[in-house]
Amino acid sequence: MNAALREAEFGNAAPAKQGVAAALALAPGRDVKVLAALTLARVGDTGRAKAMVEELEKSDSSNTVLKIYWLPTLKAAIELNKGNSSQALVFLEAAAPYELGGPPPTQLGTFYPAYLRGQAYLLAHNGSATAEFQKLLDHRGIVLNFPLGALAHLGLARAYALSGDTAKSRTAYQDFLTLWKDADPDIPILKEAKAEYAKLQ
Repeated sequence: MNAALREAEFGNAAPAKQGVAAALALAPGRDVKVLAALTLARVGDTGRAKAMVEELEKSDSSNTVLKIYWLPTLKAAIELNKGNSSQALVFLEAAAPYELGGPPPTQLGTFYPAYLRGQAYLLAHNGSATAEFQKLLDHRGIVLNFPLGALAHLGLARAYALSGDTAKSRTAYQDFLTLWKDADPDIPILKEAKAEYAKLQ
């Protein structure tokens, strides 16, 4: 399921959806459904993501981690697909006190609430996005090699560009592109980053 989520964040919708289908066929438990819903939300399959979230709410309403971390995060991801940054930010308030933790099923500190909050601020053209992406970079020991750690550089670059700080934006793009220098050149998020960086030159 982590591979499918990674593909979703990198902009590879087809392999992400295939990974969701395979994971759900193999082990359709709560933890898989949480990551499946997040993956589907991140690739824009809002209807399926929303249905899974509703199912999770009904089937496991007493699970604290689900209620205070994952459900708000999942709902925020769905709202971002709708272009509703303000509602996404409202949902993410509930998860803010817990975002430094390593919630199951990932067992890693993903910082998904902070990352999605940064995305919501970008969508709203709000410079507060820089602080959210910086959280991931300031806590590399928690994020480890989770993809959002690298993607935070790109988010930071976009946030600085939004606020008009071209020099810092250029540096953040360079940091991202350096991390991805050996990546497959056809990854959608990498192609986007290169195109955005070229416009700053």
